[in-house]
Amino acid sequence: MNILAIESSCDETSAAVIVNGQIASNVIATQLIHAQYGGVVPELASRAHQQHILPVVTKALSDAKVAKIDLDAVAFTKGPGLLGALLVGTSFAKAMALGLGIPLIEVNHMQAHVLAHFITAPQPSFPFLCLTVSGGHTQIVRVNSPLAMEVIGQTKDDAVGEAFDKTAKLLGLPYPGGPLIDRYAKEGNPLAYPFPLTEMPGLDYSFSGIKTSILYFLQKQVQQEPEFIPKNLADICASVQHTLIEILMNKLKRASRETGIKEIAIAGGVSANSGLRKALVELAHKHQWKTYIPDFEYCTDNAAMIAMAAHYKFLAGDFADQSASPMPRMHL
Repeated sequence: MNILAIESSCDETSAAVIVNGQIASNVIATQLIHAQYGGVVPELASRAHQQHILPVVTKALSDAKVAKIDLDAVAFTKGPGLLGALLVGTSFAKAMALGLGIPLIEVNHMQAHVLAHFITAPQPSFPFLCLTVSGGHTQIVRVNSPLAMEVIGQTKDDAVGEAFDKTAKLLGLPYPGGPLIDRYAKEGNPLAYPFPLTEMPGLDYSFSGIKTSILYFLQKQVQQEPEFIPKNLADICASVQHTLIEILMNKLKRASRETGIKEIAIAGGVSANSGLRKALVELAHKHQWKTYIPDFEYCTDNAAMIAMAAHYKFLAGDFADQSASPMPRMHL
C-alpha cells in the first residue's frame, strides 16, 4: 500500500510517501521569505507553494523509490490552514489522483499532528490525551482510536504559539520568534518576572490576557529604563516561557485527573519547545504518567504526519471525491 501525502496548510510545502504504514520519505521546503515581514504573508505563501510543490513531490517519490504508477492513493491536507495555501495542495492532489485513477484521501491537519506519534516507537496506547499546541491551535484531545478523537479543552481566544510569537515581536526578535524565546530562556531565571496565570472554566485556555500583561510590563519597564529589554532579555524570555508552560500544564494535569488517563502526549509546533518537553517529563515522574514526545522533525508541519493519518483512513475505506475542497476553519 503506497500513499503519497501532501501538506500545504501554511508556510511549509511538504510531501511524503508511506509504504505499508512505514514512512519511506518526508521532504519539506521551508519558505524563508516570510522572515522579512515578521510573519506569514498568505499570498506569498500560496505562490511559494506553487513553486515548490512539483519538485517536493518528485523528490519524495524518488527518495521512497516509488513510481507514480505504483501509488494506491493521494492524500492532502483539507484544513485547517490558509485558504490559498490549502488550495495549492488540494488542487495538485486532486489532479494527480484523477490522472492516475486512484483514490483521494482528505486529512485534518490537527488529527495528523496527533497521529505523528505513530510514525516511530514508542507509540501511545488508546485512550490517551494529547496536548496539541501550535501557532494556530491549543487543544487537549482525548484520542480513543486513530480516527476517533474528542476535543475536551481548547483556547477560547489566542493559541499559545501566537503568544510566543507576539512576545518575541515585542522583544524585537526576528520571525519566527518562538524558538528564539526558547533559546534565550535556557540562560535566564524563570522566576525573575512573575506574570499572572489566566484561569478559564473547565479545561479551556485563554492566552489573550497574558499577552496584554507582557505588553504593559514591557512598556512600563522601558519607560523607566530604555535598555531594559536587551539587558534582561534572557530573564524576560525565561519568565514568559515559564508562565505559558505552567498555564498549559495546569489544565493537562486536570484533564488527566478528571479522565483517569495517564497516557499523555504532546504534538504540534510548540511541542518542539525544550521547556515544555522538560516540564512534561517532570510531571510524568510526579504523577506516574507515560509520556510521548514526537521527534523534532514531526513536531512542525510535515507531510509524514498527513501520510500516517491517510494510512488509517485508507484502511477504513474513508475516501474523498473530486468535489473535495479546502476548509480553512476545519474542526477536529
